[in-house]
Formats: sequence, C-alpha cells, structure tokens
Amino acid sequence: MSMPQPKPWLLDIAPYVGGEAEIKGVDRVIKLASNEGAFGPSPKALDAIRKTADQAYRYPDGDSTKLRRKIAEKYNLDVDRIIAGAGSDDLIQLLCRCYAGPGDEVLFTAHAFAMYPIYASTTGTALVAAPEFNITADVDALVERANDKTKLLFLANPNNPTGTYLPADEIRRLREKLPEHVLLVLDGAYAEYVNRNDYDVGADMVTPDGNVVMLRTFSKIYGLGGLRAGWGYFSEKTADVINRVRSPFNISNIAQAAATAALDDDEFVEKSRRHNEEWRRWTSEKLQALGITVPESICNFVLARFPEEPGKNAEAADAFLKSRGIIVRRMGGYGLPDSLRISIGLEDEMRLVVDTLTEFMEA
Repeated sequence: MSMPQPKPWLLDIAPYVGGEAEIKGVDRVIKLASNEGAFGPSPKALDAIRKTADQAYRYPDGDSTKLRRKIAEKYNLDVDRIIAGAGSDDLIQLLCRCYAGPGDEVLFTAHAFAMYPIYASTTGTALVAAPEFNITADVDALVERANDKTKLLFLANPNNPTGTYLPADEIRRLREKLPEHVLLVLDGAYAEYVNRNDYDVGADMVTPDGNVVMLRTFSKIYGLGGLRAGWGYFSEKTADVINRVRSPFNISNIAQAAATAALDDDEFVEKSRRHNEEWRRWTSEKLQALGITVPESICNFVLARFPEEPGKNAEAADAFLKSRGIIVRRMGGYGLPDSLRISIGLEDEMRLVVDTLTEFMEA
C-alpha cells in the first residue's frame, strides 16, 4: 500500500529561511537581519493592543471593516477594493493560488523578494526571473519575458534586498507595455520610507477594471511584523476572486486594532522616517570609507557588498559580526553571495556595527 503523495513540484521548493534571532552563548543580541522598524511598534498601536488583548477569545471581524475604512480614508481609496491580510505575504500567496498553475509562468526580477518564487512554486507554476540592471529592475527585460503563459508579474518597488527602485514613469511604461492578461503586482512594503519626488507606490494605477494590484504592509515602519497585518488594493474582479478564497478570519482582532491605530500615528511615522534617513546615510558613508560597496538604498536597510577575497568576504564578515553579538542577513539565497543586508536600527546599534566592521576590515 502506497503512502499519500504530495503534488510532485512541492518537494522541489526550498523552504524560506527567516533572519536569525539568537546566537548561542550571547546574552545581548543586536538583530539587524529582518528590516524591522528601529523603534518597535507605534505607541498608538501598542495602546490599541493593550485595550484589545482581553478580546483574544473572540473571532475577529472577517472583513476587517474598521481597518479597511481607515485605509480608504487615509489614502482616498475605494473601500470595497481593499482587502486586509495576515501581512502582505498572505495576499501574495492568494494571488498565486488564484491566478497561476501548471503550464503558467510567474515573472519577477533576479533579486526579488524570496516569497514570490516560493508561493508561485506551490501552484506548480514555472518561474521566470528577469535580469536586473545595476541590481535594479529592468522594464525592458521584464517586458521581453512576458508572454502568453505569463499570469503574474511581482515587482517590489522599492526592492528588498537591493534597496533600489523604479521611478513612476518607468512603472507606467511597464504597465503600458505588459499584455493585458498579465496581473502586475506592485509590492510597496517599504513605501513609507521613500522620500523621492519621482516615486509613486502605484495606487492610482489600480483601476476598477484594470490589471494592477498594489500591496502594503504594517510590518516595517509601523513595527507590527509580529502581528501579521497587511493590505492590498485590487480591481473589482480581482478583489472578488481573492475574497472568495481567502480565510474568513485571516487577520486577528488584535492585529486589526493595532493596524487601525497605527494609521493615525503620523508623528511616529515621521520620526521613524527621519531617523532612518539619517542613520542609513551615515552607515552607508562609513561602510564605503572602509572599502565596502553600498548601493544607494531608499529603504530601512543597506546592502553591504564585500570584496571577493578570503578573509574579507561577506561570509567572513558575517561570522565576525556574530562573534560580537550582531546578526545581519546573508544574501547568497538572493543571488548576491558577496553581500550582507543590514537593517537600520537604533543609533548605538549602527555605531556598533560600523565599529565592528571597521575592526574586521582593518585587521
């Protein structure tokens, strides 16, 4: 008698490996591996969590009504086309389930967020990674690889882990050149950190009858990664499809309350943005002075690219940082084996990172 067998393509998936959180034998760990907000949760969100904690036994509002209304009010969007999710990851996997399968293709960039290919692979879809230009998405390369089999194009803008972005005119050019049957998914997980005149997260491109989706999250600048809260903006037909298959209680009542309150905390967001810009710039300049290449980032992290020489490469730097209780993120799994991604933390954390890498590079 044979044992039950999974879909064969599932066994080819390499599971996602999150950023480390502990170092054996080290009491105080500085964790700069997961792009978490430097200041933790928004104070208004924390207050909402405390007030809602005693309702943990209650099932949440399955439609996240208050949260969706708050999002619609803040960004002037159609509330009926907003869907809340357990992080934007939840919505990424729903899009893959609903729009791709065996015989189809899902398109993304060479150094894209790792969950795009993982979720697409769960549906038996073929994966297509378009090359980037200077670790930045290349519109022409993406358009060239879109064909009759392409069902979804995932584009993180700005991108994790490179920190680079495409300006609004390039995003519009991409949309115009894509075949209408391809669903363009604009992932704006880091949008709140961006301070560029030529950037647009893409909400205006999400028309009631179009082929564009915008995703957002509360995991980064709002500091709610542990609660899993995100949202997306869809066309009418796409929203209808996603709502048919999503879990009925996909975002907890505590997460809904925290996210709703966080949207009112503009002071916290501005404080976080100013801190991030100051210490991202400072860290980049200090690392570059050490001979480490740091591409310009507009996110809450920097990509540190080390020389390809024994003892001074990214692997050795990562080990040295860990020996001092500092956790950053190796980028080999993203096709960047020479790189470490370093989140922007508090001032003392960034100073310690730079001091430690100075000792490493000058040894």
